[in-house]
Amino acid sequence: MASTLKADHRANQLLAALEPEDFAFLDPDLQIVEMPKGKVLYEAGDTIRHTYFPHDCIVSLVNIMEDGRFVEVTSFGCEGLFGLISALVSRESFGRYRVQIGGTASRTGLGKMHDAINARPRIRRLVLSYTEALLAQTFQSVSCNAVHSVEARCANWILSTRDRLDQDCLPLTHETLSEMLGVQRSTVSLVLRTFQMAGLIGQTRGVIIVKDRADLEGIACECYGRIMQHYRRLLPGPVPRSKSGWTA
Repeated sequence: MASTLKADHRANQLLAALEPEDFAFLDPDLQIVEMPKGKVLYEAGDTIRHTYFPHDCIVSLVNIMEDGRFVEVTSFGCEGLFGLISALVSRESFGRYRVQIGGTASRTGLGKMHDAINARPRIRRLVLSYTEALLAQTFQSVSCNAVHSVEARCANWILSTRDRLDQDCLPLTHETLSEMLGVQRSTVSLVLRTFQMAGLIGQTRGVIIVKDRADLEGIACECYGRIMQHYRRLLPGPVPRSKSGWTA
């Protein structure tokens, strides 16, 4: 539901990268919306009606299998958008879009985004650049899930969450991580306990605290760095949030 939340559309890095006249084309139709944790925005096959630009929330695109099992295909945060790429022709959702970390987002009607892409060449180029970066991210993630350890993938997810939120205290539960990594909760708990004993993280109820980013990056696999390189190469951005974060 739309609200009068005190948030800035330019908390999203794609919107922040727009030239003033391009932002002005979208601005009248942008709304700030709450994105509570656990909210399902679309199920597979639903008609997509809005394009979302996350601020401080993280949304996962999840594929649901016939037996009820599911796996995260990709995720979206302040560096991007969702509700457009899969709706260019069919307007149908690929899978379930679920809010993993709550916050706010800007949204606009899908028709308005189509108008913007057609009428504003720089918006079109930015969306195409983001699409390429997202495809590279998905390609890398598929490879990572196939060959890299749970420890490395868990470190990747913690680091990317830290980059997106720009803070060390992360509202991440063991359950959320187990869902996103596609492993049992007990496996995630064991990995996080090992990280904590090594001084890499701290834990309180529902929160993971990054304490030693450098060593955590040492555990992360090559995929984390490669994904960051794709985003730096393809997308403009504001001042970097961190040495190896989402922006460049």
